[in-house]
Amino acid sequence: MPKMKSKSGAKKRFKVRKSGSIKRNKQGHRHILAKKSPKRKMHLRKGTSVSKADQKTVASMIQG
Repeated sequence: MPKMKSKSGAKKRFKVRKSGSIKRNKQGHRHILAKKSPKRKMHLRKGTSVSKADQKTVASMIQG
């Protein structure tokens, strides 16, 4: 049986922290930034954790 491949898109988007939680970037910071306030853009720069509901799915996509 061949090896399971991980999803290459997921590898680029998610990182596993030492604690085991999965880090992701916030959506909405790529384009159409002129109408967003500086405070909103500042908060969008920071990363956040993947929700508990999605953690199992994302972990399987990363590990393959």
